[in-house]
Amino acid sequence: MYIPQHFALEDPARIQDLIENYDFAVMVTALGGVPQAVHLPFLYDPAAGAKGTLYAHMARANPQWQDFAALEAAGGEALVIFQGPHAYVSPSDYNSDKPNVPTWNYLAVHAYGYPRVMTEDAAARDLLARLSAKHEASRLEPWRFADLPERFSDAMMKGIVAFEIPLTRLEAKAKLSQNKPRQHASSAATAMASASDPQLRALGEEMARALQEGCSLAGEETAKS
Repeated sequence: MYIPQHFALEDPARIQDLIENYDFAVMVTALGGVPQAVHLPFLYDPAAGAKGTLYAHMARANPQWQDFAALEAAGGEALVIFQGPHAYVSPSDYNSDKPNVPTWNYLAVHAYGYPRVMTEDAAARDLLARLSAKHEASRLEPWRFADLPERFSDAMMKGIVAFEIPLTRLEAKAKLSQNKPRQHASSAATAMASASDPQLRALGEEMARALQEGCSLAGEETAKS
């Protein structure tokens, strides 16, 4: 991913937050020059391995998982793309009397590693239990994977493939108008934060955070996305 230095996100805690809060991601693999992509919810364990490990599952009928072993043997990594809050930024948002052009602000994490099928049934079941527990946590009466009838869960397990991706590297980008004069970036952040759209508000909060951390320029725009 192209990341100008002033857009680089290097704080491990913030990267972890992005992965965990925007955990429905796109995994891309390419074997023999043919790219394949799948959209999946992921779990992330930052303590498993040097860069952490991702866990997910896909339909057994999806042929993408069958390439995992050959992909690793060929030295080809999978790329998992986590998209954080993002939005269009109008020149009007900067409240500037100087010419500006529209842009798109966003946060994103690219995670790389070698996907491997989880062959142990118990590990796959544990993954499904943890994944559902995470997304059921806000409900008054959370559904539990363990409550499924055994014969039913056995049948369902035959239709999926669970896998893990020990990560080799993480790249993260936070393009939040850091290349704009502080007063203009502040104006745009305020416009986002006051919007009715939750995603715009989330982006506005990230832009305001970047300003608090001093991540803006005193001069004119110096870089593009």
